[in-house]
Amino acid sequence: MKVYKKETVQHINASIEECWAFFSSPRNLQKITPNTMGFQITDFDGKNMYAGQIIQYKVSPLLGLKLRWTTEITIVKDKQYFIDEQRFGPYALWHHKHFFEPTENGVKMTDVVHYALPLGIIGQMMNALVVKNKLKEIFEYRVKAVNEIFNSK
Repeated sequence: MKVYKKETVQHINASIEECWAFFSSPRNLQKITPNTMGFQITDFDGKNMYAGQIIQYKVSPLLGLKLRWTTEITIVKDKQYFIDEQRFGPYALWHHKHFFEPTENGVKMTDVVHYALPLGIIGQMMNALVVKNKLKEIFEYRVKAVNEIFNSK
């Protein structure tokens, strides 16, 4: 299985407390996800993030096809980082680390995603043709959305 890595870094004009309050609430994920993804949380307990939390979604990444996706928040270190991992969904592997580091001018946020696709060589071709570009588009949207929320003040 081929494992791919996607990393993005963004500087946010806000305190670590403001950033953490926003990003540790699963409700805010929809605000930073493109509308074209048809993202919808279908089940979660309504609480801020904690280790062991299960969140279920529906997404439509391609051609309007609805996919179910279940993630677990596996690790949370308050105001420093958290990790979500897919339990059920379209990937053979999805491991997403979110780091928050206070700086002189706000917060440096780093996302590191390791992912793999099912179906061997077909999955590798799908990554080259579709998936890596879709992830790039999603994270570019996320950067713009976060800028509008935090950096336009």
